[in-house]
This record gives sequence, C-alpha cells and structure tokens, in this order.
Amino acid sequence: MTDFGGALKNLAQVKNYNLVIIGVPFDEKSSYQRGAAGGPAAIRRASTGKCYNPDTELGVDLAEDSVLVDLGDVDTAGDPLRTFSSLEESITQVLSTGAVPIILGGDHSITYPAVRAVARKYQPLDLLHLDAHPDMYQELYGDRLSHACPMARILEDGLIKNLVQIGIRSTTPEIKAMTEKYKVKTIEAKDFPEKLQLEFTNPLYLSLDLDVFDPAFAPGVSHLEPGGLTSRQVLDLIHSLRARIVAFDLVELNPSHDLAGITAALAFKLLKEIAGKIVKP
Repeated sequence: MTDFGGALKNLAQVKNYNLVIIGVPFDEKSSYQRGAAGGPAAIRRASTGKCYNPDTELGVDLAEDSVLVDLGDVDTAGDPLRTFSSLEESITQVLSTGAVPIILGGDHSITYPAVRAVARKYQPLDLLHLDAHPDMYQELYGDRLSHACPMARILEDGLIKNLVQIGIRSTTPEIKAMTEKYKVKTIEAKDFPEKLQLEFTNPLYLSLDLDVFDPAFAPGVSHLEPGGLTSRQVLDLIHSLRARIVAFDLVELNPSHDLAGITAALAFKLLKEIAGKIVKP
C-alpha cells in the first residue's frame, strides 16, 4: 500500500495541496551502474501506512498538518532531453499552485532541470547539496549532462546564489578549483561537526543523494563510498536547519542493491522529516 504513512490524499478529492510528489524513474545518465530508475517505486513501496505513521520526530502530523498528493511519474520514455523538459514542466506547474515539489529520482542528473524550474520562480535561490561527490565535473565520458555534472551546470548557468555541500569524500583538484571559483562552502565528511546548524536567508532547494550516507546505513546505491555520514547525523542536520525549503529531491536509490529495503526505508524517513520541516520550519 503506497500512502506515505497514511498522509497521502487523493488528488481527485482535494482542491488545494501544499506538498506534491513527482517521481522520475530515470537513470540513463548514470556513469557506472544502472538501477536508480527503480528509486521512485521503491520509496513508494516503503511508504506503507501498514508499517509507518505520518508523524515526524519534531511533532508534525503530515496527515493533519499538510495536504500531500502524488502526481505520479514523469514520462521518461525517449530522449533524455525530453525527460528533462517534462520534469521542468511538471515542477513549474506545481510551483504555480504555491505547493512544494518533492522529487524522487532517479539519478542525480535530474537535479539540473529541477533547479532550472525552481530558479525561474525563486531568485535569489540557495542550494544545499548532501552527497559523497561534488557532482561538478565539466563532463564525464563526453557527457556534460551526466549525473556527475549537475552542480557544474547549475553554477555555470547562474541559477543559484549560494551552494553548500555536505558529506563530500571523493573529489579532484580540478573540482576543488571550481569550488573556489564559485565560492562553494564545503563540509567534507571527515570534518562533519558534532552539532551542525545551517541557516539560509534565501529560498532553499535541498538535493539529497543517498550515497552521502555511509554504506552501512544506505547500501542501496550505485556508488558505494565508505566513510560517510550516519542517518542520525543527517536527520539532526535537517531538524536544526533554518531555511524556507521550496523544493527538494531524493536521488540515487538503487533498489537492486538494497539489502532488506534499508535504503528505501531511510529515504522515506528523510522524506517525512524534510516534509515536516517545510510544514513547520
């Protein structure tokens, strides 16, 4: 039963909503292992109210305090550029209603078109990026739209004012030079403080790649990178965040590698807690 802990409302029966699920079953820009296209379905399966309730740790009852609907999946058949365009259109439509899009990937390439759509409505826009990797390659294997490149495209296009990256533990000298050029604030996994509280004065897009976690907490990803963050560290960061979140994505869940659904369960937990912060920041 896919009902997001009992919080999901029937789209046909509500006139107004403030949180909208959009699935993007797409992994054609993955550079190593495919499987992230199964991410949206895996998160929806894990969301069953038979196992979870709609209450968050900070006391938000998503069933009572929000109107959460699911628009289903973006059409990912055919050309990747068409997929990106369809995603932009879907997000633009959601934003026009005043709701917050919750985007379920899919590989991390989808963040570039998603931020493009959000940046058209919100300027200046800040971006909080949780990941093992900076995703700032100029190109990877000749592809400038690879899942290893979205932050490079976002920065080059001037879509955001500030980029903060958390959990990084795999980078290159070239990428470090780019972080200096664009004044990116980076907190690597090895430097993650005991209590980290971030504050953003501009509207915030939050992009969370599940490989930010140590593989012990999130084995269901395509790029296992040991030495990552714990689930508690990231949840505490979300709970202490001071920001107006206007959109967020959860990406790179690969259910074909997910032992006992551990990563999908974590993804749903993150969705609940981030949604709760949006409802009552």
